[in-house]
Amino acid sequence: MDEPDEYPIAPPAPRKGRGAVTNLQGRYERDERAVFDDGWLPAGEDDLPPSLKTHVFEERARSILTHNASPDIPFSVSLNPYRGCEHGCIYCFARPTHSYLGLSPGLDFESRIYAKVNAPELLRRELMKKSYVPEPIALGVNTDAYQPVERELRLTRRVIEILREHGHPFAAITKSSLIERDIDLLAPMAERGQVMAAVTITTLDADIARTLEPRAATPLRRLRTIRTLAQAGIPVGVSIAPVIPFVTEPDLERVLEACAQAGATSASYIVLRLPWEVAPLFKDWLAAHFPQRAERVMARVRDMRGGKDYDSSFAQRMKGEGAWAELLKQRFEKAVKRLGLNARRHGILDMSEFKRPAAPVPPNPQLDLF
Repeated sequence: MDEPDEYPIAPPAPRKGRGAVTNLQGRYERDERAVFDDGWLPAGEDDLPPSLKTHVFEERARSILTHNASPDIPFSVSLNPYRGCEHGCIYCFARPTHSYLGLSPGLDFESRIYAKVNAPELLRRELMKKSYVPEPIALGVNTDAYQPVERELRLTRRVIEILREHGHPFAAITKSSLIERDIDLLAPMAERGQVMAAVTITTLDADIARTLEPRAATPLRRLRTIRTLAQAGIPVGVSIAPVIPFVTEPDLERVLEACAQAGATSASYIVLRLPWEVAPLFKDWLAAHFPQRAERVMARVRDMRGGKDYDSSFAQRMKGEGAWAELLKQRFEKAVKRLGLNARRHGILDMSEFKRPAAPVPPNPQLDLF
């Protein structure tokens, strides 16, 4: 990849027509794309979906920390170094955010990535403020912080370096094996109780994963990432998100068992969410890959969403409601108890070592005389 300063800064024109929102063939337009080694075989040796050409654009953000007061989210501050996600997960709840840029939640979300090139500097500036009250930061929630382009841009790594330097705890969630690159930063922080990680695994079925999450790491590669992090002493959990009725849902216990064997010590799950433009995209995917189950899947989704495709209320959006949602909860809790997951609490990170960055020393004009 070219150096960051060669990326175009001007935003692209909004995409219209083929694949702009729901066209499945448009989603998988064939074009050149760098292969990201995350467990799949090289191009030509694997049943790769037609790929998209990724465009990366520089963004100079005005702020970098996002605050929320949602009672169903276990964190109140998050940081996302990128917008858009090359992993291309059809169910991604963050897809509609690309609409704010005048781009499509379909093709554009997964092929037009915005890199917040000033993210590390903005973070340092935030931590420096006297009014800043430290609390754990969730890294990579809206968009995976370990995008393929992170190999070159290293924005996430620079953010972690700042957090480590100032003893600021954080939690990272990802579907990428690239997090292993940063173990040299994460392991020492883990020893001080300042970091935890989670790896998202929806299914162990590689065929389903290949179409559902076409450019994320393979399920087996993610299991290896859990094992690698755990062996380095980093508390790591699994996020089974989303649980899709009759598609990934039958895999629930198997995923938990495999992750526990790999070294995960905690687990969580989220039921399929279909806000805004995500619903038609997902329905197209469902019709293409599970046509005989499509009506049954959506009927079960609506059973958990009060008869709708989605219910955004805090009480329902993560777990759903009704008999099936309760059965799913019971299955999860029984498996977690049997496997010894969630037995230890890793949710409390140590804030005691936080050191506010010192203000930069202003330049001395007298020194310019020498």
